[in-house]
Amino acid sequence: MKRTLQAVLLLCTGAALLRVSLFSDICLRYVKEGLRPYLIATGLVLLALGLIGAFRDGLPFAAKRNADDEPRNDDEHAHDGHTRDGHGHDQGPRIAWLLLLPALTLLFFAPPALGSYTAARDNAKVVEDYSRFAPLPAHDPVPLSLTEFIARVQQDDKRSLGGRTVLMSGFVTPGTNGTWDLTRLLVACCAADSQSLTVTVHGVQPPPADTWVKVTGTWHPQGALGTGSAALALDVATVRRIPQPPSPYLDRAPAGP
Repeated sequence: MKRTLQAVLLLCTGAALLRVSLFSDICLRYVKEGLRPYLIATGLVLLALGLIGAFRDGLPFAAKRNADDEPRNDDEHAHDGHTRDGHGHDQGPRIAWLLLLPALTLLFFAPPALGSYTAARDNAKVVEDYSRFAPLPAHDPVPLSLTEFIARVQQDDKRSLGGRTVLMSGFVTPGTNGTWDLTRLLVACCAADSQSLTVTVHGVQPPPADTWVKVTGTWHPQGALGTGSAALALDVATVRRIPQPPSPYLDRAPAGP
């Protein structure tokens, strides 16, 4: 790979990283919010290296030494600046071209966040044990994250969700037997280590897969509420489509009905 083309590749890769991390929230489809500054820094470094390379290649190079100036070892060099294997000194590994495809993809077509296909094949996220639960607000519906809903259903011995209407959000994962799952994906670092939180929905027809929705409903009475036998399920009364949130891997309670 010629040095000029190496500079172009660095510029494309740096610009792609800055496009998804500095000038938009696209990077949050792939990594946690805390990694965003590192992506921005990496993009700036690659862009700077590309500019330096492009500027350097635009300057005249020092004249090459000839055979009268310094003896040349024919075992190490071949004529006209080429090595014995046929590659010039100004060439890098051709495999570096493989970086061009993801760089152009991020520049012109950013892949979407993970969705139902991943959730249907993912390991279920184990919700940590809660030592205590804060009192729920008096009014219904009660906004909850999927994490808190799952924890209260199976861990709250006071059965605080009994008879309460809750409000939650997530995306649609098709299920079986007329049910579907309200799903959130959580990541520890990036999309590659995702785990799913799912609550089975009863009572309404599913919207298309991967549609983001806000739902209201009550706990589906199956098993003993407040114990590990309680079903992670909801009898849904209303479903409303919503845009995908900017940070799709953050499991938060939705705001308002």
